[in-house]
Amino acid sequence: MSVLVFVDTSNGVNKAALEASFYGSKVAGMIGGSTTVVTFGNEGALADLGKAGANKVVAARNIQHADPQQLCRLISAVADQEGASVIVIPQDPVGKAVAPRVAAKLKAGNASPAIALPDTSNGFVVKTNVFSGKAFANVNITSDKKVISLLPNSLQPELGDGSASVEDFSGDVGNAGIQFKDLKSQGGSVPLPEAELVVSAGRGLKGPENWGIVEDLANSLDAATACSRPVADIGWRPHHEHVGQTGVAIRPNLYIAAGISGAIQHLAGVNGSKTIVVINTDAEAPFFKAADYGVVGDAFEVLPRLTEAVKKFKASN
Repeated sequence: MSVLVFVDTSNGVNKAALEASFYGSKVAGMIGGSTTVVTFGNEGALADLGKAGANKVVAARNIQHADPQQLCRLISAVADQEGASVIVIPQDPVGKAVAPRVAAKLKAGNASPAIALPDTSNGFVVKTNVFSGKAFANVNITSDKKVISLLPNSLQPELGDGSASVEDFSGDVGNAGIQFKDLKSQGGSVPLPEAELVVSAGRGLKGPENWGIVEDLANSLDAATACSRPVADIGWRPHHEHVGQTGVAIRPNLYIAAGISGAIQHLAGVNGSKTIVVINTDAEAPFFKAADYGVVGDAFEVLPRLTEAVKKFKASN
């Protein structure tokens, strides 16, 4: 028995790849098997995935873009080749398109999105988020092969000094079902799903010209910036910064929200955050009910003071 982990390394070996590899290695330890990582894009030092517990990496250098049909055939072929009984796929935009296809092709049960390691004491039970993070479900996968869709930032990878062997995938994955015309980088130093610290704002900022105070705080914290959907829809901020049910779902250690009322659609994408800080002039804003810390105040006064306090703290340490 072995575990197969799919990761996207088109932008190098990032946190998401290490997290999925570490998760897979822990599952392999539970069932008494090895961990193989299958990837495409293969930029960076793939052998470094061994630091997260991977024993081997299979790299598909003949796949250039994230085409779900090709990736499904790739993962299925390597799963058969390695005799994998468990397949771990990150619950990111690529994974959401690939995992159901792989599960159907392999006739496997699929637990999605997983937020913890499985419990193998009585079956194979995976804890998942349901109802947009408002509740949890324990899913017992009874099929011979199992697909786990791992929610990003669900556990912190523990890295060692291991090194994985790397081999090329030589099989045929068929033609791409999607034609890529142009790819543009979204910018930003840290992708939002991987960010551990996020500073976000909404229409309470009154206009794009005021976003400097959000960016100043984010820069002082080495955090990513985000926004609510209305802000992205009216063009104040790019759409890839929109977090919420219809945007990017995030699970940072700290989420600071300024001038966001906290509609249920926004909460669905951020309620997995470890700590939520809400800043709003309206003491009755719904977001305060979900907050760990709340500040009733004007963002134009609070954010600069927070930035100053962070800079002073860093200077004294």
